[in-house]
Amino acid sequence: MIYKTSMDKVTKGITIGVTILFAVIIIALYNILKDTSHTIPNYTTITLLIFYFITFAFRPISYEITDELLIIHRIFKAVKISKNSIKSVELIDKDKIRPALRTFGVGGVFGYYGKFANFKMGTMTWYATRKNNTVLVLKKDNKKIILTPNDPVNFVHEFELHSSVK
Repeated sequence: MIYKTSMDKVTKGITIGVTILFAVIIIALYNILKDTSHTIPNYTTITLLIFYFITFAFRPISYEITDELLIIHRIFKAVKISKNSIKSVELIDKDKIRPALRTFGVGGVFGYYGKFANFKMGTMTWYATRKNNTVLVLKKDNKKIILTPNDPVNFVHEFELHSSVK
């Protein structure tokens, strides 16, 4: 079954804010340097657009539970996790992952994904679009993955129902 993800108000606000900021920077550079032969606006525009579209392409779109896999769908390269490598899947309180320090990843534009860490849980990999509806996937090698399906209760229930992970 496929479980959709959606952004919360904070994530939407950050995404809109960054979009506006990038647009203002690009427009301002072209207006300020329009009468010169500088290539700075071109390089800046390309760099900002690359960052923006990479961020967009790696955001989690949905999660899918199959007989053998947990799949995190993204525009660019889905993440596939074998159910055999998973120790447990459980709902967790959002306060358990707060405060989290982003060590390498995206912290609000189209979601929260990449490597994060905090004192309560240690290092984690997030594929989240919000900071609530949190599900912890604990792998057998003790790696922690945070997901945020729109329907976390049914997500955990279906995972337990259709796998040997209980």
